[in-house]
Parts: sequence; structure tokens; C-alpha cells
Amino acid sequence: MSERIPEPKTVLLRRGEVHSPADPFATAMVVERGQVAWVGSEGAADAFADGVDEVVDLDGALVTPAFTDAHVHTTSTGLALTGLDLSDAPSLEAALVLVRDFAAARPQDKVLLGHGWDAARWPGGRPPTRAELDEATGGRPLYLSRIDVHSAVVTTALLDLAHGVGAEDGPLTADAHHAVRAAAFAAVTPAQRAGAQRTALAHAASLGIGSVHECAGPEISSEDDFTGLLRLAAEEPGPRVIGYWAEQAEEGVAKARELGAAGAAGDLFVDGALGSHTACLHTPYTDADHTGTAYLDAAAVAAHVVACTEAGLQAGFHAIGDAAVTTVVDGVRAAAEKVGLARVRAARHRVEHAEMLTPETIAAFAELGLTASVQPAFDALWGGEEGMYAQRLGADRARTLNPFAALLRAGVPLAFGSDSPVTPLGPWGTVRAAAFHRTPEHRVSARAAFTAHTRGGWRAIGRDDAGVLVPGAPADYAVWRTDELVVQAPDDRVARWSTDPRSGTPGLPDLSPGRDLPVCLRTVVGGRTVFVRPGE
Repeated sequence: MSERIPEPKTVLLRRGEVHSPADPFATAMVVERGQVAWVGSEGAADAFADGVDEVVDLDGALVTPAFTDAHVHTTSTGLALTGLDLSDAPSLEAALVLVRDFAAARPQDKVLLGHGWDAARWPGGRPPTRAELDEATGGRPLYLSRIDVHSAVVTTALLDLAHGVGAEDGPLTADAHHAVRAAAFAAVTPAQRAGAQRTALAHAASLGIGSVHECAGPEISSEDDFTGLLRLAAEEPGPRVIGYWAEQAEEGVAKARELGAAGAAGDLFVDGALGSHTACLHTPYTDADHTGTAYLDAAAVAAHVVACTEAGLQAGFHAIGDAAVTTVVDGVRAAAEKVGLARVRAARHRVEHAEMLTPETIAAFAELGLTASVQPAFDALWGGEEGMYAQRLGADRARTLNPFAALLRAGVPLAFGSDSPVTPLGPWGTVRAAAFHRTPEHRVSARAAFTAHTRGGWRAIGRDDAGVLVPGAPADYAVWRTDELVVQAPDDRVARWSTDPRSGTPGLPDLSPGRDLPVCLRTVVGGRTVFVRPGE
């Protein structure tokens, strides 16, 4: 262990609300040697007060397990936090002004980096041309990723750095996008990269996030980026980082082991994204005369799952469109026929995003033991009758997306995340987005959503003993300032019973739309404090 990380203290937290299934009315908790040692009532806490290193008076604050964000691109998140953010640009003209001002303020940057544009929300629906970007930057290299990070617009100077990429105008996708992204990120110095990683992890900690699943790979980042992040997380206080490396079959298994990854998983692309018209569909887009892009077939999926299962590693795939999800299901089923269904289920292989599901593919997820690593904020951002999903797919197909309730009913394990920087880190907003899904039949209770964003992330890496505040669990927790606790569920009968004291259901903050979300006061990982809100 690095000397920079102190040994965890023995701490008594008291006079608050502790969210624990061990005692739904708990007001106090003892942490010892990085684990939860005891959870109980205020009266019993007196017996521990003299034997601890520190007593924390919660003054009515809420203590919950720390959140796990099950899908993050850490360096890109840090670069987005410190770089050009176009997510709030209301028009193409406004975006170009932001690009021009950003370039003028960064004369020392070898490459200008930005993220978050979404032409679907702009009047006219048009992204910037290369000529417009060349003019705005004064001819400097610029990489601007679309909000879904599956396409980008660039300047001529960046194309010159990415040798062999065609000079066609308009957003670049697939291999051309991967090439310009690699060229742009290659210009980021190791010091800039480490700074971006620290920024992202510190921001995560300030939001009560105790763990992130880094979804890396040769088409997304680099080996140096990945190993540098794992090393930084091991040496400096902050959220845990569980790394996935998305490379195929035997080569991917060997590389994942070499790099210290938890699996050859994450964003191993079976298709692209709906916003970029690259998600792979069974029937064409409503606003385009094609069905998207397929990067892997069922045979390739099967080979990868077999290799990972036999090596004792998790496999995982990025699949958004219904055709891509079908490809994953067919491939995993073929792998199960070769190595055995029990072994495949025990491996807890993952599917990232899994937006366009059918009753048949949901049933297959349950049968094959696949974890759905999903992002509820996608629905909050792109769902609804007038949203991007409806533009791309038509209202009827759009209403089928992100069916969280059906997945839970089928017994499919859920792990919630943000895909940051695609949508911002923000766990309570994610829980709200699932509980108040734009399509009512897909809503789940706030409690189920909270579980998917805490314990679900741990289960997704094969740990069933964490993400919950019970004796023996890792002491990963967050302290929150919030209003009174309630129980929110899609079914009023469930809600009424759950709020009855006889039910023993721990409450959660009221996440109704329009209400203020809880404010994180402190985040603790493994018994070590990694964030304290200034002034607290």
C-alpha cells in the first residue's frame, strides 16, 4: 500500500439516519479496519464511544452506501470537465462562438478538445462544417465529440495528424472516428492526462460515488491511459476504479490480464449509438434509409465469451440497437452450448446500454445470467414523445426503450451508470430518472433504482457482500444533507405498505421531479475519507 494513503480509523457515526437492511431504524454505525463493524440505535452507540478514534455527529444527516457508477470513461470525463463543454449550446451559432472563445483562451494547447454537441437539439439540425471549425480555431487541430461519443467533427489540421483518414465533410463515425480520436488524445501529455483523471475522480467523490467501472479499450483510449488510471487510483485517496479492457477473444483475454483488468469487457462494440445513426437495428431508422452499423457478428461474440469464460474473466459488449442485442444473445447462447450454461451464468458477463430490448431478449438475458449495465439518464435526456429516440425511431419504437421494470421482473441483474461524459456523473439524478422514466410502464421504485446504483454495481463485478451497510461489508459510504425520507414506488399500494413502520423498509430522499437532490457532505471509501464538503 502506498504511504500516501493513511490507515483507516475506527469511527462512530451517530445521531443520523443510516440506510441499512440490518436495522431499518438505525441512527448510528461503527466502522473499523475499513469495514462496517456495527449498525444500530443511538442508545446502543454510547457503548462504542470510548473505544473509537473519532466520533462523527451526523446532526440528522443520512448515511447510505456509496454509489457505484458502472460505466465511466474517466480521462474523457476529466477532459470534458476541464475542456470545452458544448452540451448547453442552444444553436450551431452559439457552439461556434464557444469554439472560437475556447481556442483564443488556449493558445498553448497542441490540440483543442471539446465534447457534448447535439445537432438534433439545434434549429436546423445541422452540425458544424469543417470549414466553419477551421475558421473558428484559426486552423488549429480540434476534436469535438458528439454527446454520444460515437461520432465527432474535426478540423482539417486534426485530419492531417490522423494519417489515412478521408477528408469527407460532416461527422466522422466508426474507424474514421476512432482514428481522429486516437490522434487527438495522443497529443495529451501524461501530466494533462493524470490531471484529467484526478479531476474526474475528485468530482465523482464529491457526488458520493465510491467506485467507478472504467470502460476502456484500444478504440477508446490507450494502454498507457488505462494503466495510468489504475495506478493513480491505487496510490491516491479516491474512488475505487475497476477497469475493463474491450479487446476480442484470446488476444483480448491476454491483454486484459496483462493490464490488470477485471474483464475483457466494457465498450467492446457490437454497434454504435442511436444519435449517430450507428446503432444496429432490425428495421431502418425513421429518419435515415439504413439500419446502422454492425461491428461484430454472433460468431465473434461466441468466440469472445468462450475465451473469457474459460479464462475466468468477464466478457462484455456494447449493444444498443435491437439487432445488436440479438447478436449478443445469439452469441452468448452459442458459447453456453460449447462451455456449459452454468459456467456462462457464473461468469456474470455484461451488456452495456442494452437499450432496445424485446420480451425475447429480456428472457434470454435472464436465462444466460447477463448483467444489464444501463444508463437511466439516457431516457431523461433523449426519451419522450419529442426526444431524439422518437426522431430516430418513431414514437412507437421509442416507447420500448430502456425497459427497466421488465428487466427486474424477469430477474435480470441491473447495474446503473452514466457513461460519463455522455451524460454527467450524478447518481441521485440517475435514480430519479429510473423512478420517473418518461414511459411510465418502465418505471421502477426508487429503492430498486438505488439498489441498482449501489449493490448492483458490486454484483456486476462478482461481489455480493458489498454496496450495502451491514456488518462485514466494505465501509464505502456517503453522508447526505436531505429532506425527510420517504418510500417511492410505481404502485401506490406498495408505497403505502412500505411506509408503514411494520414493513421495516428504509426510506430514501424524495426524488420527485422539481425537488432538490441530496447534497453530499462526505464520501468514505474503505474507511478512508476521500471527500468532505468545504464548510462542513
